[in-house]
Amino acid sequence: MSENFSRRQLRWRIASSVTIALLVTVAVLAGWAAQDQRVTWDLTQNARHTLSPESREVLAAIEGPVQVTVFATPRDPELGDLRGRIRDFLARYQRAKPDFDVAFVDPEREPRRARDAGIQQNGEMVVAFGERSERFSPLALNEQSFTNLLVRLARRGERTVAYLDGHGERKLTGAANHDLGDFGRRLAATGFRPIPVNLAVVQDVPANAALLVIAGPQVELLRGEVEKIIGYVKRGGNVLWLMEPDVSAGLEPLAERLGLQPSRGVVVDPAAEEMRIPPTWALASGYANHPAVRGFELLTVFPSTRALTANEDSGWRATPLVEAAARGWVEAGPLQGTPDFDPKRDAAGPVTVVIALERTQNEREQRVVVAGGGSFLANAFVGNGANLDLGLRLFNWLGGDERLVTVQPKAARDASLALNRPQAVAITFGWLVAMPALLLAAAVLAWWRRRAL
Repeated sequence: MSENFSRRQLRWRIASSVTIALLVTVAVLAGWAAQDQRVTWDLTQNARHTLSPESREVLAAIEGPVQVTVFATPRDPELGDLRGRIRDFLARYQRAKPDFDVAFVDPEREPRRARDAGIQQNGEMVVAFGERSERFSPLALNEQSFTNLLVRLARRGERTVAYLDGHGERKLTGAANHDLGDFGRRLAATGFRPIPVNLAVVQDVPANAALLVIAGPQVELLRGEVEKIIGYVKRGGNVLWLMEPDVSAGLEPLAERLGLQPSRGVVVDPAAEEMRIPPTWALASGYANHPAVRGFELLTVFPSTRALTANEDSGWRATPLVEAAARGWVEAGPLQGTPDFDPKRDAAGPVTVVIALERTQNEREQRVVVAGGGSFLANAFVGNGANLDLGLRLFNWLGGDERLVTVQPKAARDASLALNRPQAVAITFGWLVAMPALLLAAAVLAWWRRRAL
């Protein structure tokens, strides 16, 4: 009997030891879990509560700490927990950038500090990077606006974009369908300031212009105006030239200076017709391994564009940036009815519709981008495909900020659930009547079975 007692005592000691070890393990794990260990899952459509890869690329390109000071009261009479909303929003950026610091200030307790910062509304933020800072309104609390603000702060000052005016060009501030006003407003949101320049009136292209935009002049420029543009290029100025098919506007000397050979005719793409759009809308999905478009794989649409080639001995390093119409051709003849490929007259695709030119001039890198048409950035077409994203990339590269070249983050598009009256009644009946009735029936059935045993 003593032997059995000893065995039971041994088993009890082993069980006690195992229990104590388990309790200690649970306590250690609980203490570790009590620390700041955060794991999140975003199940919303388009990952609305997760920072997009594009914004993370921008944060990775910004070297140095970002300081955000939020002037918000603990409770807002209209918006409720405004601090909580802002804290959750900025936490996405903090997780992606360790030196992204956030501080909260109560403007009611520290009114002088809020007044010195120019705060005008509850929840307004001051975002600082380096020696630059900018206020951010809580009314614009979305990823796209905030990331664009970071891009503006990371730029070395505001960039002036001079665009040629006075010859029927597309205007970066215009509202007509053929103008570039929508694109110009997006440029302004990322730190570019478009200004018109009429070279028949002003003495020269402004010296502070980051680049000159020539957006499809419709009437011929005066010889003196062309000479001013060529002089700007000789001095090392950067240029974005949006050509138009079969319209030279007297700029042949500039094309010769750049070593360009623009073809006559319009690019035709049978794939566009298959997508139920005009065949003169060239579809592009081939991009060069170049800083301006590296990693860019989205579809872009080029309505009414021409093909471009460059001379190898022009002194420029030419890179075909965008190729379109893989199964198309350049229609050299008149566009009448349904275009057909004529091997004797037309050039088969794919064709280059955007080309980049680079060289070292005056001890700095000079950059030029030429597109076979400006319609892809026009108000009527900039929303097609990823045209806007491509245009912003080209401007960033021309402005010398290729480290910030990125697809602009997209606004969330969570779909709303629209129910008609019968659907709403069915859901209400199911959850409030049918489901409780089923649970009650299951409970009664379980009780009956136990009673029958």
